[in-house]
Amino acid sequence: MLKISHLTKKYGEKRAVDDLTLEINSGEIYGFIGHNGAGKTTTIKSCCGILNFDEGEITIDGVSIRENPIECKKKIAYIPDNPDLYEFMTGAKYLNFIADVFGVSAEERNQKINKYAEMFEIKNNLPQPISEYSHGMKQKLAIISALLHSPKLIIMDEPFVGLDPVAAHKVKEIMREICNNGGAIFFSTHVLEVAEKLCDKIAIIKNGKLVISGNTEQVRGDSSLEEVFLELEENNA
Repeated sequence: MLKISHLTKKYGEKRAVDDLTLEINSGEIYGFIGHNGAGKTTTIKSCCGILNFDEGEITIDGVSIRENPIECKKKIAYIPDNPDLYEFMTGAKYLNFIADVFGVSAEERNQKINKYAEMFEIKNNLPQPISEYSHGMKQKLAIISALLHSPKLIIMDEPFVGLDPVAAHKVKEIMREICNNGGAIFFSTHVLEVAEKLCDKIAIIKNGKLVISGNTEQVRGDSSLEEVFLELEENNA
């Protein structure tokens, strides 16, 4: 579903991402772990077509993000860690705007908006301007907007930041449901316990380079994921 081949992104002389290769298959929740500045967000934005990159190739469901970004973006949803929404709109207008962008029918959008707004307990807030929303409510609105066009691949940057425990649990359930239906999830997180319990596969990145990747059980071994991460940090210091 997502194939990253020898991705390199430079900022001047600095290699923010250095020859990174990863493959995320249908049905997989793939966790992307690293310290601040490791290259996670740069990788994610490159996969979404937000950032140009210097070397390598990224394909989504077999389509090149560099050569055909519009076709790729129809297949994916991107949820940033701090979503920038059109705050002058109401929640309802914003969701309908996103549905218009992706050509979602009136029947399908209404069904999904009602379902997820009730699930995340913000249905009564949809008539209000987004400028009046808390950070957590904005995050919930961004998540709902990402689900409207039934994306094959969802790419998320720290998706649990700002969510209360109940909402975070519901997001995890949605992630698993999407993968059970043949989709795929690629997300970065600092919460190693979540990654350990939720992810089928994990990649750890440091200073733009891939340190280790594979099935969660293989990466973890006989230790906790936190112990593995800290050991890798020390060994590569």
